Amino acid sequence: MSEHNHVVSKDGSVTMHRVNDALDRIEPGQKELILNNFEDFKSYLGKRIQLAQKIGLSDEQLAVAAEKIADYLAAYEEPRNSEEKLLLELWKAGNKEERHRLAHMLVKMVQH
Repeated sequence: MSEHNHVVSKDGSVTMHRVNDALDRIEPGQKELILNNFEDFKSYLGKRIQLAQKIGLSDEQLAVAAEKIADYLAAYEEPRNSEEKLLLELWKAGNKEERHRLAHMLVKMVQH
């Protein structure tokens, strides 16, 4: 796959508008495995955050990416467990600033 299809370029720059495309490319079976269990979701997200940190993404860039992912999940995926339902309700209830703070908290949660 060429570099223009990736969210993160070789030089470390991030193209946030490609997040939805990247999420759409996840196979349905793989997506189900990730989202079916909250611990699996946290593990998957944690691994992706570790990779992003290794290439030098800042906490702010991670939070912006987490926001894009949360927007995508809220728009296109049904919650599969009580934790995801709670996150969706919090996401829907929050304004832009609150969602951004929640994204920071999600990043922080999976880093530990």
